Amino acid sequence: MSDPGPEEAHTGDEIARELQNLRNHVREGRFQRSLALLVCGASLVSGLEVAYEHYRGSYSQRIMYTPVALSSVLCGAALWGFFSRAAAQSVLRLVSAVTLADAVAGFGFHVRGIARKPGGWGLPLTNVIMGPPIFAPLLFGTAAYLGLIASFLRREGSAAETAPAPAGPVNELLTIEQDIREGRFQRHMLLATALSAALSGSEAWYSHEKSNFRYAVQWLPVILAPLLAVTSVAAMSRPRLAATGVPLLASAALAVAGTGFFYHARGIVRRPGGTRYLLYNVMYGPPIFAPLLFGAAGVLGLLASQLRRCSQ
Repeated sequence: MSDPGPEEAHTGDEIARELQNLRNHVREGRFQRSLALLVCGASLVSGLEVAYEHYRGSYSQRIMYTPVALSSVLCGAALWGFFSRAAAQSVLRLVSAVTLADAVAGFGFHVRGIARKPGGWGLPLTNVIMGPPIFAPLLFGTAAYLGLIASFLRREGSAAETAPAPAGPVNELLTIEQDIREGRFQRHMLLATALSAALSGSEAWYSHEKSNFRYAVQWLPVILAPLLAVTSVAAMSRPRLAATGVPLLASAALAVAGTGFFYHARGIVRRPGGTRYLLYNVMYGPPIFAPLLFGAAGVLGLLASQLRRCSQ
């Protein structure tokens, strides 16, 4: 095997430098524009997922329109925040907070919907599986949570914001906002990863339970989610685990999310009519974007693994 030429080596060095720069930006809390762009995409995907899930419920209550509308507004606010620091610190922050409140309200309505089914909470397993997806509204709030975080970060490449943090202890008088601006909120993000993994794993379990786990691959998110959740919690007190186990499992979660998206898309195409009735089959087939929402836990985990701790 021949040695790499000078051009290939130069390209490899450039990629390595870019990756190191990206890592440094995350560790220093200077990735507002990147995270805002991620929020835009995540809100769009989650909004589409909610739109056709509520379509199945015939939009029987007016509040079912609010997450659909807010997902579009959040996407627009995040895109605006990508171009404008002022918009990121004001509009994106406000829209994210409102969307988070709507997600909590949606969780309350889903709990009430399960309670109103025959047998109510007297038949918890049956009604959770067959009723409205209880944790879906909280997962919808993931994009809003990231939007709120983005609103406190510093921007990439801004000379006015790349000054080093002041010397001295960093864990005494710093506010939460300062911690976020300096990339010192790893424990906070690890907790968010654990919650996201636990909720999305529960969603995957009762969604796949409806089809009696027809495919062995349906067990992957169910098994991986608690592993990522427990590891993330343990990593809150073990820095080495945060740098090793969490990114490994988070990467696996992203791979499983991609695999699940493929299987869900294939399931839609295999329905009667296939692509000729694509819109109908997307509405009533396997939820095509649900696996990508599971992948959000992986994104949070990878992000957490690169952040710093308040005690550093």
